[in-house]
Amino acid sequence: MQQKNISPRYKPMTTILFGSRWLQLPLYLGLIIAQCVYVFHFMVELTHLVAKVPNLGEADIMLIVLGLIDVVMISNLLIMVIIGGYETFVSRLDLEGHPDEPDWLSHVNANLLKIKLATAIIGISSIHLLKTFINAPNLTEKTMMWQTLIHMAFVASAVSMAYIDRLMAPPHVATRNVNEH
Repeated sequence: MQQKNISPRYKPMTTILFGSRWLQLPLYLGLIIAQCVYVFHFMVELTHLVAKVPNLGEADIMLIVLGLIDVVMISNLLIMVIIGGYETFVSRLDLEGHPDEPDWLSHVNANLLKIKLATAIIGISSIHLLKTFINAPNLTEKTMMWQTLIHMAFVASAVSMAYIDRLMAPPHVATRNVNEH
């Protein structure tokens, strides 16, 4: 990559603008704390399940387990935002060669991160919708209709983002992806 000659009078502004990305660090650290809260919540719910299992029916067990799955999926979403966002917007993580480096991290960019987040949100919404249908006798038709419509809006948004991303990709990249699948 060729370095452009920048006038010395603009150098401080460039340094400040580029350095401002580090203002996001406290945000990612805050998300790590939120991740800890979800781990605590998961353990509380798991303890509740184990303690109450003799007194619970199959539908109740399924609802609690779906709640646990929901916590795990939200936690996965947090990890994607923390690691992918930091790598994309703040600084490289220098994980090359690390045995646990996620495959998706090697080619993460803002668009891919948005699509991954959208699909994770659809997964979370799907769990909520499944919980709604299992618990249907206790809910109103209006509540179930709105939850279904909101879920469909998430699906439509994710499909739209993926389609727009594909349209914006250089032609050789789009052709290569079609041939790979």
